Amino acid sequence: MKQKVVIRITLNNGKKNARSKAMQIAVGLQGVESVSLQGEDSSQIVVVGDNIDSVILTSLLRKKVGFAELMSVSPVSTEGEKAKQENKPSEFGIQSMVWPTYQPGVPFYQPIVPYHYA
Repeated sequence: MKQKVVIRITLNNGKKNARSKAMQIAVGLQGVESVSLQGEDSSQIVVVGDNIDSVILTSLLRKKVGFAELMSVSPVSTEGEKAKQENKPSEFGIQSMVWPTYQPGVPFYQPIVPYHYA
C-alpha cells in the first residue's frame, strides 16, 4: 500500500547540510519512492513510498539530524491503480498449488562400535 508520510524537522541548530542529510536518510529506507521538502521554510519532509515504516524513519531523523515530529501518515491512491483493479479478470478457475514441507519423523543415528585392538 502506497503511503505519504509528512515529518517536520527543525533545522536551526546551525548545521549547513542538515537538509541534505535528512533527505539522504529518508531515501535510504526500504520502499521509499520519492522525497521532497515542503513548508514555508522547507521544514517538512514528505516521503512517498510503499510500506514505509514511519516510526523508524522518524527515530533515524532524530538520531542523525535533530528534532523530528511525525505530522501525518496517509494512504496515496492513484486513479491508475483503480483502473487496473476494475479491469482485472476474476481468478475463480485458478487454484493454487501448495506443496507439503518435508518433516522427517525419526532421526537416523549411526551406532558407535568400539574398536577391538589385537
